[in-house]
Amino acid sequence: MSSLKTYKYRLYPTKKQAITLQGVLDRLRELYNAALQERRDCYRYTGKGTSYTQQAAQLSEIKELRPEYQQIHSQVLQDTLRRVDKAFQAFFRRVKEGETPGYPRYQGKNRFDSFTYPQSGFSVTHDNRLCLSKIGTIKLKLHRPIEGKGKTCTLKREGDHWYCCFVCEVETIPRTPSPDEEVGVDLGVSKLATLSTGDVIEHPRFYRQAQKKLAKAQQALSRKKKGSHRRKKAVKRVARLHRKVRHQRNDYLHKWSRWLVNTYQTIVFEELAPATLSKRPKVKQDAETGQYLPNGASAKAGLNKSILDAGWRQFVTFCQYKAAWAGTVQIVMVDPKYTSQTCSGCGAVKKKELSERWHACECGCSLDRDHNAAINILRLGRSRQANT
Repeated sequence: MSSLKTYKYRLYPTKKQAITLQGVLDRLRELYNAALQERRDCYRYTGKGTSYTQQAAQLSEIKELRPEYQQIHSQVLQDTLRRVDKAFQAFFRRVKEGETPGYPRYQGKNRFDSFTYPQSGFSVTHDNRLCLSKIGTIKLKLHRPIEGKGKTCTLKREGDHWYCCFVCEVETIPRTPSPDEEVGVDLGVSKLATLSTGDVIEHPRFYRQAQKKLAKAQQALSRKKKGSHRRKKAVKRVARLHRKVRHQRNDYLHKWSRWLVNTYQTIVFEELAPATLSKRPKVKQDAETGQYLPNGASAKAGLNKSILDAGWRQFVTFCQYKAAWAGTVQIVMVDPKYTSQTCSGCGAVKKKELSERWHACECGCSLDRDHNAAINILRLGRSRQANT
């Protein structure tokens, strides 16, 4: 059995190569926006749309009119047109399913940051250099070996850094089941996760730690004149600080998700919606005077920041794909309703405020609130598995 796996590596292009890569991005962004405009105009004036095949057939004419496009691999140009086609297919699907449509938009310089070699035109040399057709060879930090057969290669710009992502077809080898079979995981704010075993994964709060530096960098950015060289440098500094926080969080979540998948056979999570939980509170207004009343927005803002800093959805996603790769590990999602209010000892429901961090029941069950919730989550996961 085989599956697709992505390997991401840092690239170290020279100044000349970085200019070349950015030039390719600019030309492809121009092609993307032109293809999008053509689709809009075609429908506006004829009442009919156009297809990827029709647009791809025009590439040879484009190369004659614009010689700079001859310096870009043909499959990279075709993949850019496929991205436009996929954007419209997703748009029509959302319209059909009654979702918010989200019409495909033009890509600005800061939004269009990657391009792909979909089949060929790339290879890795014996001395750890990435060889790209029409671009050349770029130094590659191969921090781990590439396994399987390479299918695609995507070049991605993140700030001033460049990365390459190889999608490879790899044979899946199921691992031996772990002796520790099941665990329930309660995701939280004070602690990242509390397990039904009583173990705790601490919340490192990387964003909170970088908040002062970020505030100073953002203030310095706001003082710079738009379009100036100094403003561009300030933008890069803010982006660099955010990138560091993101990398720290990803590294931490990767390590703990790997530990969970290696330790347990079945992992039960509560099905949370961080986007919904982190919404701002509704405005409260006095019916008679029309004056605005306190609605706890300040306290909620702090809670929202901690929720987003924890990266719950990312943590669950990391566990899910690692479990799928392991082959024998199951991830079960359950409804979190009343998991914190229900006693894990007797099943009685006891209303508790968020500030109340200890669960004490008349049946004698006394333990940490999150530990109690994790036990309930595991119980729900077992019952769900028994019913399937």
